[in-house]
Amino acid sequence: MSTLILFGLLIALMITGMPISISLGLTVLTFLFTMTQVPIESVALKLFTGIEKFEIMAIPFFILAGNFLTHGGVARRMINFASSMVGHWHGGLGLAGVLACALFAAISGSSPACVVAIGSIILPAMVKQGFPNKFGAGVITTSGALGILIPPSIAMVMFSVATNTSVGQLFMAGVVPGAMLATSLGLTTWYRARKNNYPRLPKASFAQRMKALKESAWGLSLIVLVIGGIYSGIFTPTEAAAVSAVYAFIVAVFIYKDLNLKQVPKVLLDSASMSAMLLYIITNAVLFSFLMTSEGVPQAMASWLIDMGFGPIAFLLMVNILLLLAGNVMEPSSIILIMAPILFPVAVQLGIDPVHFGILIVVNMEVGMCHPPVGLNLYVASGITKMGITELTVAVWPWLLTMLVFLGLVTYVPAISLWLPRTLGMM
Repeated sequence: MSTLILFGLLIALMITGMPISISLGLTVLTFLFTMTQVPIESVALKLFTGIEKFEIMAIPFFILAGNFLTHGGVARRMINFASSMVGHWHGGLGLAGVLACALFAAISGSSPACVVAIGSIILPAMVKQGFPNKFGAGVITTSGALGILIPPSIAMVMFSVATNTSVGQLFMAGVVPGAMLATSLGLTTWYRARKNNYPRLPKASFAQRMKALKESAWGLSLIVLVIGGIYSGIFTPTEAAAVSAVYAFIVAVFIYKDLNLKQVPKVLLDSASMSAMLLYIITNAVLFSFLMTSEGVPQAMASWLIDMGFGPIAFLLMVNILLLLAGNVMEPSSIILIMAPILFPVAVQLGIDPVHFGILIVVNMEVGMCHPPVGLNLYVASGITKMGITELTVAVWPWLLTMLVFLGLVTYVPAISLWLPRTLGMM
């Protein structure tokens, strides 16, 4: 009964339009002080200990690195490199958009940053070349979601904070699924472009490709720096985030010189604002998780599922449905921080690998970012394309269907997520 009251209060506050972070905080405090005997000192202590985890420091650093790279002309150089490699195939600029999003995802860790950085450059170029606006919008909206699957990923750091799973293992586990999803979205783009005879770019010469690679090398090197540094043990994921922020600053300001020193304070302020928002959500979600555990919700759910005869297959199906429904009304950070502490103990009890479960949740978040009514990528793409949300929803459907098929594959073939970290001896 108490659990129903708890979730009922949370949903009621969210329906009023109150921000999720404040809804969480008010729900927890109201419940704690009216229906439990938990002393206020333990609440204050939990607030402090909940956000003192070293892994949380990675979030502001990755946000800062992404903002430096978004403002620093790295995206434009990556688009040029991607165009030189795949632009001569059917749907050339569309395929270049998918590849550029995958590359930018590997240095930014943020899905909306991908859509803004790549979309604002490539979408006008696609329309100018003769592509329908809907086609370009569908490609970039869904490909931008690769930002939270291909490491480094802020969503993976969130999952790590919520469940104490290794960030390094999650990063490595995201490489193969990220590459597979990028390939799947590219094939969907190629098929639709070939079917509708959309324009292609002239084939780039070897010299042109080498020139494009040379120009984008500083940005691409960050991928090697972060992933290589973590795998080789030179630094932890959190230290990798700090290194990437410093590296992105140097590249944007002193090497590419697309960002001048006068613009740096604004980038720092924007990054601080976004980081503060996420840390506030984390703080309230930590309290919510504490309350769930003290009320025995995860344990009760695990017992109920096992008593009902639910095995891993049925449980994972239920998790996918639950997360896709949650994606209709909440953004990824809140979903991970609220749902992961409840679902994770059940998954472990059913013998599901924690890292595989983390990747499954992240792929669900990707899908959620591309469908209405709260799909963040839809709103970002809407701002770039000046298309309505309903029109964009129709535009993304073929790629969204591809993502749903891929979600089913990742859910029931754990080897997709676990092969690389196991091969590298990280598990």
